[in-house]
Amino acid sequence: MDTGSIGGGCHCGAIRYVATGAPEHHALCHCEDCRRSAGAPMVGWIAWREEQVAVTGTPVDYASSEHGRRAFCGTCGSGLFYRNAAMLPGIVDVQSATLDDPAAFAPAVHIQTAERLDWTRDLDSLPEFEHYPG
Repeated sequence: MDTGSIGGGCHCGAIRYVATGAPEHHALCHCEDCRRSAGAPMVGWIAWREEQVAVTGTPVDYASSEHGRRAFCGTCGSGLFYRNAAMLPGIVDVQSATLDDPAAFAPAVHIQTAERLDWTRDLDSLPEFEHYPG
């Protein structure tokens, strides 16, 4: 599915990006590295080829594993990008919740489920509140 172009960015607006064309994939990752990096039980990643993503601002980059590089906003701390030249050459994974319209693309797959937190299997069974319960 060609997206035309879609923008996104960090919480404070210091880093912005625009992705053009069809994404390679959109997955929910359950690995411990992603969980610890994001402080979340899983992380949505939507991927484009490097040449399809234009970034404004200067993200901070660090090595989160032997081949993995993560980038985030140095001002607000929002996680933004993941690159792994050994596993995903030419691909930039974008944290899909940072898209301006994160509802535009549903994830197609769960990955790294060997590291999944067991309690995430039954999230639909939890009570729901439209707003913070008072």
